[in-house]
Amino acid sequence: MSDTTASLRRKIGSAGDLQSVVRTMKALAASSIGQYEKSVRALADYYRTVELGLSVCFRGAGSAAWRTGDTRQADASETSAVVFGSDQGLVGQFNDVVADYAIKTLAALPGTPHVWAVGERVHVRLKDGGLPSVGLFAVPNSVKAITPLVGQILVESEARRSPGAVVELYLFYNRPTSGAVYEPVHQRLLPLDETWRRELAELPWPTKNFPEVMGVGTTTLRALIREYLFVSLFRACAESLASENASRLAAMQRADKNIDELLEDLNGTFHHLRQSGIDEELFDVISGFEALSVEEN
Repeated sequence: MSDTTASLRRKIGSAGDLQSVVRTMKALAASSIGQYEKSVRALADYYRTVELGLSVCFRGAGSAAWRTGDTRQADASETSAVVFGSDQGLVGQFNDVVADYAIKTLAALPGTPHVWAVGERVHVRLKDGGLPSVGLFAVPNSVKAITPLVGQILVESEARRSPGAVVELYLFYNRPTSGAVYEPVHQRLLPLDETWRRELAELPWPTKNFPEVMGVGTTTLRALIREYLFVSLFRACAESLASENASRLAAMQRADKNIDELLEDLNGTFHHLRQSGIDEELFDVISGFEALSVEEN
């Protein structure tokens, strides 16, 4: 009996320790979600500024200048893609979902795409799916680490671009939807969409003082397009990291609930066995007392 209760005590203690770790990870995941979502919201104002700048360039320079940013005037001769994944555990099917989505989407496009993977695990998953990547980047572990990553991606993609080639650039990542739910999405950054360009050109200016582009219009336009690419990549990475932590938070919540149920069962069994032991000891005492009473009589 003592060995059984001792074993149960050890199991209860181990489960309690594990629950403490799980709850700590829950708190870290929830905190991480907050910082990445905050960074995405902070980008909104800057992205609005870039949009207004592009609107002025598109409106004032006409069709000649915005073609320098690559459009649908010619078929894309190269296809590139960036797939954002995760290198940490306890995220369920996070990498499989985004990798399968990227493989299926890119398979419908002509040619062999140049793919950069953000994360070793999604890199392996893409390779297993018949889509080997030409580059691998480490997954950022904080908001501050996203900016250097975006810079590396832009440099790598530009370096691999053939002179005079029209490049289609896609982003694939998981976007948070509601609670701990996420969905794989993709965004085409290049060539610039003509409908999007036209909508920006018609965007109303927020004040009565209409701005004027100083210097060479194409130079300003190229600079704003680079900022547009930077913001788009930064937002995709931040949303992917928010989805990753939301998935981890959901996994920790399920683990916490399972541990609660396990502790309830273990404590119930422990108290039952303990009470059974007490009952047996009392029974032995009563039996001994009755036996002595019979002998005395």
